Amino acid sequence: MALKLNTLSSFASKKLPYSQSHRRSIIRIRSSPPVMMCSALGAKTKDVVTHSMAPEKVEIFKSLETWAEHNILIHLKPVDKSWQPTDFLPDSESSEGFYEQVKELRERCKQLPAEYFVVLVGDMITEEALPTYQTMLNTIDGVRDETGASLTSWATWIRGWTAEENRHGDLLNKYLYLSGCVDMKQIERSIQYLIRSGMDPKFENNPYNGFIYTSFQERATFISHGNTARLAKEHGDMKLAQICGVIASDEKRHELAYTKIVEKLFEIDPDDAILALAGMMKKTIKMPAHLMYDGQNDKIFYHFSAVAQRLGVYTAKDYADILAFLIERWEVEKLMGLTSEGRKARDFVCGLPSRIRRLEDKAQANMAKKACSTVPFSWVFGKDIRV
Repeated sequence: MALKLNTLSSFASKKLPYSQSHRRSIIRIRSSPPVMMCSALGAKTKDVVTHSMAPEKVEIFKSLETWAEHNILIHLKPVDKSWQPTDFLPDSESSEGFYEQVKELRERCKQLPAEYFVVLVGDMITEEALPTYQTMLNTIDGVRDETGASLTSWATWIRGWTAEENRHGDLLNKYLYLSGCVDMKQIERSIQYLIRSGMDPKFENNPYNGFIYTSFQERATFISHGNTARLAKEHGDMKLAQICGVIASDEKRHELAYTKIVEKLFEIDPDDAILALAGMMKKTIKMPAHLMYDGQNDKIFYHFSAVAQRLGVYTAKDYADILAFLIERWEVEKLMGLTSEGRKARDFVCGLPSRIRRLEDKAQANMAKKACSTVPFSWVFGKDIRV
């Protein structure tokens, strides 16, 4: 799910402590322009930090192989017990019932406003960029799938997680196609653009950063899909509500797995864990579709985010609430035995939720004073949507 948080920029430049173990393994490279260029995606050349975890820290993740097998892989469901997209779609094998079921689906979708479809399409495009997310996980030191079919617990998790997530975009894509309410060609172009563009979540190939990001992101998608389910129910499409709800349930299960990993890191290496959390929050959590583009609108990610904010699907308040939830989940405030750098990082992180909320309140007050504006969205045939 996507959200631009302008309110965070005021503390993004604040200097944070960085442990010696992180510093000595940082490699700085010059970034090259992306293959597909447009004004929204044309990144300027800048320093990029890679492989920021000290090499000896890889041993921590090797030592956690058995732990991951018993504590993380249990959150993957067997394939024969997993739901599949066809469970929620018109039965194409029924020669008579299929067309009637499609007709009923289209009648239900007519009750949904165009702005709802903008958010649902944005969610679906985000889900469909799954190849990028698997690629990102396989850049992480100590846990990547080294062969493509490795039997390590970490590699097994990455492939299993990907396989489960793959159903989400597949189901939403087919439902939207059958609805007749969206421009599928423009949506398909947007998916291809996004996968070509990739993402830059600032992992630094570091599993501490990577698992903090995925913990945050899985909870964000749980909230987003839960809210699209709620809105679908309010508009009378119970089947779509069920679809969004079952996807949200998957996201919640995946969130539990990722938060367990970070909880373990706080247990065995609290100093570097809190430094990683502070570092990721300093950079802010970039949502995976931040390079979204439809071939027409350079700012479609930000406009989509604005609609999601206005409809209450995913908001700046949710961003602050997720951080507060994770602080409590990982008992960050109770961390003891930290270095002075660790204590500063802990205090910084624990003070962020209230600060984000204050900044967002001010931003919302300023927005309320401005005149409403509309933007055409190609996904809904160029209809003007209030942002």
